Amino acid sequence: MSSNLPTIAWIGLGIMGSPMSENLVKAGYRVTGHTLEQDKVDRLVAAGGRGAASIAEAVRDADVIITMVPASPQVEAVAYGPDGILENARRGSLLIDMSSITPQTSVDLAAKAGEKGIRVLDAPVSGGEAGAVEAVLSIMVGGEQSDFDAALPLFEALGKTIVRCGPHGAGQTVKAANQLIVAVNIQACAEAVVFLEKSGVDLGAALDVLNGGLAGSTVLTRKKDNFLRRDFAPGFRIDLHHKDMGIVTDAARNVGAALPVGGVVAQLVASLRAQGDGGLDHSALLRSVERLSGSQV
Repeated sequence: MSSNLPTIAWIGLGIMGSPMSENLVKAGYRVTGHTLEQDKVDRLVAAGGRGAASIAEAVRDADVIITMVPASPQVEAVAYGPDGILENARRGSLLIDMSSITPQTSVDLAAKAGEKGIRVLDAPVSGGEAGAVEAVLSIMVGGEQSDFDAALPLFEALGKTIVRCGPHGAGQTVKAANQLIVAVNIQACAEAVVFLEKSGVDLGAALDVLNGGLAGSTVLTRKKDNFLRRDFAPGFRIDLHHKDMGIVTDAARNVGAALPVGGVVAQLVASLRAQGDGGLDHSALLRSVERLSGSQV
């Protein structure tokens, strides 16, 4: 491992955090990880990283601290308080939050970290589990240009499309727009799938030709097999997309932007959760359309 690379503390080793942290190890970074489940810490250690029993232990000697946790409350839980990042990280360290949270939470975190001499970037990602594993994520970043420039080599080990979108919170705003587009896109694909099947068309052939034209999308490419096989093992859970639709509808209301279609899809995502499908992949929006179309699922 190269000694001139910054040392990394990674907090949150879930579906996204585990492969992302392992990609940094592969790129030569020294990564110390902490998460709530010991087996996930063990996985990082097996990949060549180090484990830490607490946030304080993980961040104490780190040049860069990366968080990848489910939502704003978890970011606040790991950042604040006597056992949190801000009380235990070194002055001058860089905190990169790659979770998908509200823009305001990112703005507040940057302000409070600044009081401790800790720099912050919000850097949420798009691309799902496959994008994390393949290190081809899209990374949308908010924060100071100089901090973005310093973090760029690290981001390049994790993703392919890396863009600074503006000041603190801008990354989260773009991520919210991303989640709006993805949800509406999945919903449109799901409606097309049910329409095609009820019409007796060969679904695999239909999706292939649709994906070659203007109706094609990354969503259709990534989720085609989920639709064909009714395989809804989570790459990105409905529970998390429900959280994200709350973020985008709330943020849009605050700035006076109407989301007429997004609002409907947000309700469909919410109804899936209410029916017990929150742990399934967001491609399970297909189940909602099937129920509405009279199919037993």
